[in-house]
Amino acid sequence: MKKVYIVLTYSGTLLSNIIKMYTKKSYSHVSISLDSSLSTMYSFGRKNPYISFLGGFVEESKDFGTFKRFYKTKCRVYELEVTNKQYHKIKRTLKRFIKNKNGYKYDLVGVMLFPFNIKFVRKNHYYCSDFVKYLLNESKISKTLPDLTKPEDIPNHIKNKKIIYEGLLKNYTIV
Repeated sequence: MKKVYIVLTYSGTLLSNIIKMYTKKSYSHVSISLDSSLSTMYSFGRKNPYISFLGGFVEESKDFGTFKRFYKTKCRVYELEVTNKQYHKIKRTLKRFIKNKNGYKYDLVGVMLFPFNIKFVRKNHYYCSDFVKYLLNESKISKTLPDLTKPEDIPNHIKNKKIIYEGLLKNYTIV
C-alpha cells in the first residue's frame, strides 16, 4: 500500500472568499501530494501569487508561491491509503501534466458557471477540484464524485482516508 495526500486550503484571497461564500464550506481549494512532507502539491490555481486570474496547472508548496505569500492559509490534510497500482497511475498522470503544463489552462469559465450548476467542459481546462477529481477517477480511487465537485466533496467521497493535520499550512510538519 502507498499513501497520497489531499490538501484542502483556504487562503483568504478574493477568489477563495467568493468560492467559500458560494459553497458555505471552510475550504475553497484542493491539491494532491504524493509525499507526506507536502513539499510539492499539484493543482490548478494561480501561476503567479500576485495575479488572481492568471492560472493553470501548478506545483504548489507552503514554502513558495501563493501559499508563501498568503502565509495565513488554513488547511486540512487527509492521508489516503491506495494500492501500488493506483499510486503509480496518479504518478504517471501527473508526469503527463508536468511535461505538458503549458498546454493546460485554468477553467475560469467553469468556475463562474459552477454556482448555476452548469458543467462547462473544454479540453485541457480544469479548476482545482475538477483536476483532483480527474486524478482520482483515472486511478480508480473514487468513482462517486459528483460532476460538479467542490473541494470538500473530495474527501467526503473517498474511503480509507484520515485527517492527519488541521491548522495553518505554514505550521504543517511531516506526520
